[in-house]
Amino acid sequence: MLKGFFSIVFINSTIHMMTNGEKKLQLYSCFISHPSFSVRIALNLKGLDYECKSINVFKGEQSHPEFLKISPMGFVPALLDGDMVLAESSAIILYLDDKYPQHPLLPHDLKKRAINYQAYIRDNVGPDERITWVHKHLGKGFTALEILLKDHAGKYATGDEICLVDVLLAPQIIGTLERYNYDISNYPLLSRLSESYKQVPAIRNALPENQPDFPKEVKG
Repeated sequence: MLKGFFSIVFINSTIHMMTNGEKKLQLYSCFISHPSFSVRIALNLKGLDYECKSINVFKGEQSHPEFLKISPMGFVPALLDGDMVLAESSAIILYLDDKYPQHPLLPHDLKKRAINYQAYIRDNVGPDERITWVHKHLGKGFTALEILLKDHAGKYATGDEICLVDVLLAPQIIGTLERYNYDISNYPLLSRLSESYKQVPAIRNALPENQPDFPKEVKG
């Protein structure tokens, strides 16, 4: 069983350089991965053209030698931008925000910026975790988020513009609810955010079911 479920800090990232003749952004992604979902949202919000390369974690493709040349730790997602290679979603998103200024993801207001850094649920749950265990820890995290965001939320988590926290939260709220059939009716703010997120094209286009590696038998 994987240990730990919630975290409010970013984990260490993997960044290195490699020779890559391709200039188009390449995203190594898995449809079911919440971190991959977040990176897809960020790319879509910024209007960046990218090629999605599917990594089937169920078949262990994240451990294949060819992928380990790109992401030595086997992290999914991984991003290639010219000769820059990044692996770990928060590092990728912050890199994109620094390099591509359109639709900035971090607010100028320092207090809101701090909230954006804090309100991040780290999803360490694997497909074999017990649903009751997941629900227990989701409840703790969602309760904390309701308290943290209550004085800052607007249409989205920290105002009326989509920011970093929304890019990170949307997959957690939407994906976790669908995967674990979790009822968030006791969390009115998160329930409202969930509905708002579903109306954003950049988020809808990043949904697992809209990815090329989403199983056809599930989709059909």
